[in-house]
Amino acid sequence: MRRGDIMSEKLIAKIGDTVAIASDHAGVKYKSILSKCLEELGFEVLDLGTCDEASVDYPDYGHAVANAVAGNRASAGVAICGTGIGISIAANRHKGVRAALVHDAFTAKMSRQHNNANILALGARSVSEDTARGILKAFFSTQFEGGRHERRIEKID
Repeated sequence: MRRGDIMSEKLIAKIGDTVAIASDHAGVKYKSILSKCLEELGFEVLDLGTCDEASVDYPDYGHAVANAVAGNRASAGVAICGTGIGISIAANRHKGVRAALVHDAFTAKMSRQHNNANILALGARSVSEDTARGILKAFFSTQFEGGRHERRIEKID
């Protein structure tokens, strides 16, 4: 998928918007790969760390992405740890954040269509690099359906 292939009004974040991304030590490689994908799609990337494979605590990076999204420094976010579980739990502690741990393009699409997820959570040890790229593209190209899902989101927020 090349820049401009997706209609910007269908994206959670519009072309040129900022997307926050962070990972713990397990997700550093994927953070680099997915940052490049985001740039190719036309987004500005706000890299919130970590920058190497020295052991760090995933909640710190989940909170960083969630704060950026909740504080309107970024339109959306990507959070990566070994499984994606811990970092998604940390991110979901923030009001207005709906971090979805997804494992394939289908769950990425559903997290956007039905749950209006605004942070994509991934497990670097549980999905392949190619799958992660496909997940990212599916997430950022899928529109929230609204309708009956609106009242459900209101019960979360």
